[in-house]
Formats: sequence, C-alpha cells, structure tokens
Amino acid sequence: MSRRTTRRRFLQETTAAGLGFWVAGGVALGRESKSPNEKVNIACIGVGGKGSSDVDGASKVGQIVALCDVDENTLNGKAAETVKKGSDELKFPGVQKFADYREMLDKLGDKIDAVTVSTPDHTHAPASLMAMKLKKHVYCQKPLTHTVAEAREMRETAAQNKCVTQMGNQGSAENGLREAVEVIQSGAIGNVREVHVWTNRPIWPQGPEAILKVRGARDAAYAALRGKSYTFSQPTPPKSLHWNLWLGVAPERPYDSIYHPFSWRGWLDFGTGAIGDMACHTANMAYRALKLGLPTAIVAEAGDVNPETYPTYAKIAFDFPAREDMPAVKLYWYEGMKDRKKVLPPESLIKGLNVPDSGSLLVGEKGMLYSPDDYGQAYVLLPEQDFKGYKKPAPTLPRTEGKNKDDAMKAEWVAGIEGGPAPYSNFEIASRLTESMLLGDVAIRVPGKKMLEYDGANGKITNNADADKLLRTDYRTGW
Repeated sequence: MSRRTTRRRFLQETTAAGLGFWVAGGVALGRESKSPNEKVNIACIGVGGKGSSDVDGASKVGQIVALCDVDENTLNGKAAETVKKGSDELKFPGVQKFADYREMLDKLGDKIDAVTVSTPDHTHAPASLMAMKLKKHVYCQKPLTHTVAEAREMRETAAQNKCVTQMGNQGSAENGLREAVEVIQSGAIGNVREVHVWTNRPIWPQGPEAILKVRGARDAAYAALRGKSYTFSQPTPPKSLHWNLWLGVAPERPYDSIYHPFSWRGWLDFGTGAIGDMACHTANMAYRALKLGLPTAIVAEAGDVNPETYPTYAKIAFDFPAREDMPAVKLYWYEGMKDRKKVLPPESLIKGLNVPDSGSLLVGEKGMLYSPDDYGQAYVLLPEQDFKGYKKPAPTLPRTEGKNKDDAMKAEWVAGIEGGPAPYSNFEIASRLTESMLLGDVAIRVPGKKMLEYDGANGKITNNADADKLLRTDYRTGW
C-alpha cells in the first residue's frame, strides 16, 4: 500500500470514527490544507537520539527536505543514512543541512510545509514559535516547552496561525490509552477525586551529585577541602559541536559533558526535570480522561533544592477544580528517592500491587483504574472481583493502526495537514497538559512547601510574586 493511500485511509477512518471529538480538540478544519496528492515537505530540527526516530517517522508520511542539528557529526551521519545496509541509496536524497534552525527557516521558508522539533527542552518553544509564525505546521517533542509561559504562547500562536500541531507523547496514539479514557468517562469507576502518578525518573544526576560532576565545581570543591587555591580550566567542546547554538536562548556558560548530550534534563537552564520528562506520558491518560484543564493550586515537597538543578526527589500535589459534571480532583506526582527509598503513593493504596517503576492510579467512588506503565495503554480495574464480566463502552475515539505508535503520531499530524481532523495531542490540549505539569517544577523551587494559587485564565501565580517570576525566563541577548 502506498504512503498516499495509507494517509487517505487513515484520514477516512479517523474522520468517520470521531470527527466531533477531533473538532473539539481546538483546531479549525477550515484552514488551507495540503492535498493528499502532494507530499508534505518537512524540515527536522534535532536529528540525534529521539530526533533520529522522529525524522524516520516523518519520512514515512512526508518528504524530508532539510535536517538541522548543532552537532555536525550527528547531522552528517543522519543525512548519510541509506535505505538499507550496504545500499548506496540515500534515505533522504537532496536533503539540505543546517546547524542553526533560524538560518534554515529563513533560507527555506517557502520550501517547507512543516517542521519537527526534537531538541533539549529549552529550545522547543523558540524553534516551534519561529516556525509557526511563518505558518509552518509543527510536531514538537514532549514536554512541549521549558516554561509555563511558553506553553501558553505555543497554544496561542498555533491557533492564530492555524497550524496543525502534535506533541510527541506517543502514548496518545495507543489504543489502550484511548480505551482507558472511554472507560473512565463512561463512569465505570464512578466520580474520581484522586489521582496518583509516579515515575522512575530522574535517571540522570540531579542535586549535589550533578553539580559536582561539573569539572569547575568539582575542582573548586577539592581545592577548598585541601586549602589550596583554584584556577579554572575550561573544558573544550567537541569539534563537531556548535556550543553557542546548543545553548540557544539559555544563559551563557562554559561547555561541560554533564550537560550534553543527555544529562541536560536535570539542569534548570536546559531541562524540566523528572516531571517535565515523564508527566506528559504518565499523567496523560488521567489528564485526558478527567478533562483536567489547569490547576488552581500546587504545593511541593522536595529535597536538595538548589539554584542549578532539579531536586533528587519530590512529591507534588495539584488541585484541579470541578469541570462539567466532574468533581474537583487532587493529582499527586511522585519522583526520585528519599532516604534511599523510592517516592511512591501511600502504601494503603498500592498494597498488593506489583508496583512498576512508573504508573498511575485513579481512585473513584466505585473502584480504581490502575495503569502499570509509562503511557497509560495497559490498565486494570480494581478490585478485580468487582469488575468480573465488565463490558467496555462502545468506542467514541478514533483508533490507530500498526504497532509503532510513534509513527502513528506522525500519520495523524500529516493527515491533519492534508485537511483532516486535529491530531489527538494537538497544542490546544498538549499545551495545557504541559502548563499544568510545569507548574509542579515551579512549586519545587519554592522553599517551605508553600501552596501556590494559580489563575489559569491569566497565567499568573497570585499569592507569591517570586514564584510568579518562575513562570517565564529571559532569553539570552541575540535570541
């Protein structure tokens, strides 16, 4: 079956299965669309790690015309990939290469229909916003942004420019997640007033461990312990890496291998910590099923709070108000290790469960829905004896095909560009999920476990001026 036929089939099936739902996702169907007879021209920003598979997935439903990465080795390696091992046929023939996404968008603006953004968190919004302001459709990795304010700007910019958008939390394409949403919304476990979500993150250094891995900090600490003077020796970035471009909007600092290519996630200037990395996955099912919107209050308990990294552990509580016919909900997030023990929900709730590294538990009046994975695709209703013979509700949400749900996310996105329904994780909902969870990162940084009151209509913390300043960050001069 050809790619064009696959996209047409996907478009027909999803439209027939749930058009009303998709329209409610917030993207107008009256926009100018790309014909299914034409290939969508896609430029990819960030092509290493997750970015590499995003390029591959996008290439199955569109034409890759440009690749951009701040590391020349990564960029050249991706551009040189062949269709199969031993073949001379390139995967992306004629593709143009760039180190700076600003140059790419300036030079190829009229040749690009859409972009993927698969970079460290602090670059998500700057790259995506520039593309959307040029009326390019955007597929951006989770978490959608680095700050709360950016999440709101992404939502507004996408709507203003009628961009078709998708956040890369691939669990959204899992049919099991969509089924779980239907089960909860059917009332199977009754009104839900409590949600618990936990993760095995961080799996990278945070707190003092991370800071002491920075060469300058480590050498200075050793010198101080020995009563000796210290002269800073600046590490040299790899020759292939454009360090200034990697920093992008972040404050200038010397290169160190603790930041790139992976452990940037734990640093305030670059990443969003454990909750930023995983909540757009693990809290996604509950967030959708309960139509949570934005919280009104957030409070956190955290360890090793410091001005450079996220903490070694945290427990965060979010208060969401009543919605439609649903009662108010308290959502609890758990991350890291405290006193050498994993931070988890109360023992009274998880006793008897084979609790995995990540999961979620929705507590209803009639029972609980327990999901033992990152994506909410697998679930069981508890107590199991109370749900013997349970019949699932008739599907109300579209289903995706194939085992690779990461590819299904790209197929939904391109189908939307071609005039179909809004993708399931479009920025209208993805930005609110991101905004909500990143408020947890703000609460982590407030000393004394102080409750923060959030005005979602205006995007402001109303009872703590210092915390309100943490909703946004200043971009480096020139960016």
